[in-house]
Amino acid sequence: MATLQVKDINLAFGDRDLLSGVSFTLSSGSRAALAGGNGCGKSTLMKIIAGLTQADSKSVVTTKGARISYLPQSDIVLTGKTVREEVENAFSGIRETLSEISDIENSLTDPAVAGRDSLLERLHEKHEEVLASGYYERDRLISVILKGLGFADGDGRRLCGEFSGGWQMRIALAKVLLENPDFMFLDEPTNYLDIEARIWLKNYLKTYSGGLMIVSHDQFFLDETVNEVYELFNGRLTRYAGNYTKYETTRQEEIERLQKAAERQEKEIEKTEQFIERFRYKATKSRQVQSRIKMLEKVELVEVPSHLRKLKFSFPDPPHCGNDVLTAENIVKSYGEHTVIDNLSFLIRKGERFAVTGRNGAGKSTLLRILAGEDAAFSGSVRPGAGLKIGYFAQDNESHMDKSNSVIDELRTAATVADEPRLRSMLGAFLFEGDDIEKKVAVLSGGERSRLALLKILLRPANLLILDEPTNHLDINSKEMLLDALDVFKGTIVFVSHDSYFIKRLATRILYLSAGERPEFFEGDYDYFARKLEEKEQYADIRRASAAGTATAGKSEKAEKLSYKEQNRRRNRLAGMKRDAEKLLADIAAAEKEMAETDAA
Repeated sequence: MATLQVKDINLAFGDRDLLSGVSFTLSSGSRAALAGGNGCGKSTLMKIIAGLTQADSKSVVTTKGARISYLPQSDIVLTGKTVREEVENAFSGIRETLSEISDIENSLTDPAVAGRDSLLERLHEKHEEVLASGYYERDRLISVILKGLGFADGDGRRLCGEFSGGWQMRIALAKVLLENPDFMFLDEPTNYLDIEARIWLKNYLKTYSGGLMIVSHDQFFLDETVNEVYELFNGRLTRYAGNYTKYETTRQEEIERLQKAAERQEKEIEKTEQFIERFRYKATKSRQVQSRIKMLEKVELVEVPSHLRKLKFSFPDPPHCGNDVLTAENIVKSYGEHTVIDNLSFLIRKGERFAVTGRNGAGKSTLLRILAGEDAAFSGSVRPGAGLKIGYFAQDNESHMDKSNSVIDELRTAATVADEPRLRSMLGAFLFEGDDIEKKVAVLSGGERSRLALLKILLRPANLLILDEPTNHLDINSKEMLLDALDVFKGTIVFVSHDSYFIKRLATRILYLSAGERPEFFEGDYDYFARKLEEKEQYADIRRASAAGTATAGKSEKAEKLSYKEQNRRRNRLAGMKRDAEKLLADIAAAEKEMAETDAA
């Protein structure tokens, strides 16, 4: 069983400790999420462990020969090779092993070679390493993984430079999966993945036997994938057992205690400041005043983690409208000779939560632009119901903003004179505080732009919300607050999303679009929809096949029986390793609790 021990990672920028004494342990079979607010250092920590960024001090120790692979969140640019050539580089290390095998075999041809037994043993180890890597099945493995991540059959022959940034991220993810390392660190792997690719990846990771740490804003994906969460806050790392939902529940209880402590602390500070102000110039109280000033300087303010702070908002009551909100008939939309929507008809009724999902490139955003009246270049008709008022959130919301505006000036473009007195408080509720409201739109992060776009919708009462990927760039807590607001919204909602948790919580009807296939409607029950998608996605048990290393089209019955026995032996061994890992994690948790109690005493 491979083990990765990270101890005392420290990194400071000026007087700010980004990482302070960060320590944790992963082993084969570990399934961990890394949580924390934007800018807290999650990506930096992963890069340090992968050896891509230097720390002020660190200790990263692995089992001999263990390999680490890292998928960055962004900034991947691949050029000069075809997709298949690029992902096949995942086996570059195995080619070095094959070269070593050849050297050993050449040495063994000499009858007088010294250490023949040790050479034979090493030769056996290297052959096992090649077999376990899946190198001899690489063509099949590459095809299966590229297909699972949404690539078409001919895409493997296309140059990487022909693909957009989102698809280049998929190429990089395919390469990491094919490397089959002992430890994988994946930074937002579900970004740019459609719902089918997310389902495929979730199932693929279940077959992966190594240690895994993931950063993701997809709560459903995390709940299905991880069994422990590490939270990075104020430079320090804290472990929570269980999936992400369990972590949120436990953390919320802690936050409530923190908030009460913060309120008590605020009262104490106010009382102390009043004493100082009252007796500052009284000689007989000077010693007490100085004592209290020093005490205030040493106070560590209780702080609620930014990624767990609550957005507080609700959509305004919708204007009255008819029961038939929107009728689409025989919609056809083409770009040149390429038809993305072909003869699509449906009726949206009052109060519905109508989800549109499916493969990337199937026309989901195009359909929403047509429904919102942003795209008139189509055939067929879209008839609005009586009294319809639309609030539209575009996926590329920055194109609907003036980047030269400040945050508050951009909000004013959607406001009336009567709204002016409450704009600052509304921005505060959306986590734009202090000088943040004077930031230019051009420098806002993706999450900040999304929050601002949602806030603009709030200022214009609507009875139909059309939302194109509203959760893109939002952290999990912000998504939860948006869901709560949409849950109680009394109007109608049409939305595009690949976020399974978001769809499950909100949708009452689902339209599934896939290029080259007829549209499918699913009434309610996301679980039924998910089961149908699982049936669509044909994925193989890749790890088992590559570990066996003997799968061929013409296997004999005897070989199949031997393979089954080998699989069963490996399965039993893996189950034992998982039990050992769970016991080790429980011991670590108990030790950490005992240390905390000792420190508190």
